[in-house]
Amino acid sequence: MRRRLISSTLAVVLVVISVFGVSLVIVETRTITSSAQESVDSEALRLASIVDSRLVGGEPVDPDILSDHGGAQRYARIEIPGSPAIEVGSRPQGSVIRGTAVGEHGEEVTVEESRSSVTREVGRTLLIIGAVALLAVVAAVLLAVRQANRLASPLTDLAETAERLGSGDPRPRHRRYGVPELDRVADVLDASAERIARMLTAERRLAADASHQLRTPLTALSMRLEEIAVTDDLDTAREEATIALAQVERLTDVVQRLLTNSRDPRTGSAVAFDLDEVVKQQIEEWRPAYRSAGRAIVRSGKTRMRAVGTPGAVAQVLAALIENSLMHGGGTVALRTRVTGNQAVVEVTDEGPGVPEDLGARIFERTISGRNSTGIGLAVARDLAEADGGRLELVQLKPAVFALFLSRETARRDGDHRDDDALPPRPIR
Repeated sequence: MRRRLISSTLAVVLVVISVFGVSLVIVETRTITSSAQESVDSEALRLASIVDSRLVGGEPVDPDILSDHGGAQRYARIEIPGSPAIEVGSRPQGSVIRGTAVGEHGEEVTVEESRSSVTREVGRTLLIIGAVALLAVVAAVLLAVRQANRLASPLTDLAETAERLGSGDPRPRHRRYGVPELDRVADVLDASAERIARMLTAERRLAADASHQLRTPLTALSMRLEEIAVTDDLDTAREEATIALAQVERLTDVVQRLLTNSRDPRTGSAVAFDLDEVVKQQIEEWRPAYRSAGRAIVRSGKTRMRAVGTPGAVAQVLAALIENSLMHGGGTVALRTRVTGNQAVVEVTDEGPGVPEDLGARIFERTISGRNSTGIGLAVARDLAEADGGRLELVQLKPAVFALFLSRETARRDGDHRDDDALPPRPIR
């Protein structure tokens, strides 16, 4: 592109110089020639007037006198009737410019000048015109190179940006070049880069969330299948198979929730459900794991509570909190249900060392973990809670107390709003 821009600019300049240069050369040549002819004619008239004045005064006319009057600059021939011809100066050779004048007494004066002087003057003019044309060509080339770089460099930069997008680097460059058309292309590429970055982030987040959220249901399902494989009791096998089928249903629900959140994290499918049933199901599901770790999991607080949300999502949030206590906490884990205002609250606490103060404000950020874990579980749990209009908070650091706030179903009895547990959320301390 640079070569084409330079070539086209140079071609335009050369055409302009050729048209105007040739015209200027022709005009200057004619002007110089005309000026030389007028100078010779003027010299002939001047000599004729000198000869006339001397003839009128009866003075002699000879070459020395005419030379003293400046006639020696050019060759002159004076023919006076009845007298021999008088020559002044050296007669030029070759082509000449000739001027003739006739005096009042019939004398004829002829002045000649070599045309080589005119040629030299024309040559000097051509050199000046050529030098100006050369300077114009050099200036045009420099401007063409500058303009070509100004246009080609942004295009090269945009091509590199497009190549980076194609190679999987979606970072926008936010560069502008002062050319509206190129800036428009840069705007489109930056917008595409941001969209691609969001898509890649969403895909990576979905993959990380899926690997984390599916791990627990798959582990529980594996445990049930192992129980079926080792038992000889048909009733036990039937019971474990029923529980395994329930695990499969919850696993399907987890996958559906993950796909829904990947498309729109604010999309929920909240319904009124029995919160006690979800809490009970999670305790039963996690009790074998706690028993294997030599720990206990219990529940307390208000019963017969109905909340508004997605049962599968609430179960996943509680599973994340219970698993977090199993991995990072200690002692007995307690699930306490209570009411505060028009919200149902499920608190999960343990007897461990709690959450370090430097992690308290960032505990729900992705990749933030107090130990060698993924740091995804609590972030996903928070997203699931917020998708149904609830919220998940760390209300106490030591011992750690996590609280899940859900909207309550419209109470059927006035007394439900005047519960002893109807206290505002406790701040982190």
